[in-house]
Amino acid sequence: MFTGIIESIGSIRAMTPKGGDVRLSVETGKLDLGDVKLGDSIAINGVCLTVIELPGNGFAADVSRETLDCTAMNDLKAGSPVNLEKALTPTTRLGGHLVSGHVDGVGEVVSRSENARAVEFRIRAPKELAKYIAHKGSITVDGTSLTVNAVNGAEFELTIIPHTLSETIMASYQPGRRVNLEVDLLARYLERLLLGEKAAEPTAGNITESFLAANGYLKS
Repeated sequence: MFTGIIESIGSIRAMTPKGGDVRLSVETGKLDLGDVKLGDSIAINGVCLTVIELPGNGFAADVSRETLDCTAMNDLKAGSPVNLEKALTPTTRLGGHLVSGHVDGVGEVVSRSENARAVEFRIRAPKELAKYIAHKGSITVDGTSLTVNAVNGAEFELTIIPHTLSETIMASYQPGRRVNLEVDLLARYLERLLLGEKAAEPTAGNITESFLAANGYLKS
């Protein structure tokens, strides 16, 4: 588990093909690796990966074909800056929100505009994730815990303050960039809970308005 509070901007040292998947080598910048052991988890742009090597000035992790297919990791190359966060501990201050490091989909930056000292971004999410994104709710973009300022269909808006711009890779975002998205954990679990006993049925799928009405969640 993570908090979505980025601890360091690192950079990709190398992406080495390994039997169909990839071994990632990362330089970690100011990230303190003193308490990191082999087998620990570190999130790279919001993707939870397992540390398999600790050469002293960074770490290495294997990235499976499944992860490459479901995230924007394929867009990375040697020299690419990345957001880094170590897994939380029982004493970690939860300054963001609970983040699993399991990417739900890949979004796209639609627009960028200045607003005083802040920058506003509009991001388009995959249509299947739109139902989980709420005004003033939480969302994780490339591992950064953020608050949604507005929602219009599958697109949502973010206002990024100078501190976040300086401590994450968001300052480099331009329209067309693909970003990893993880929706709020509570929204996903709530959907499953609303299915009740129907969750055990093989055909159980999305929550619809008709389902909510039929099960007493909507007033006529």
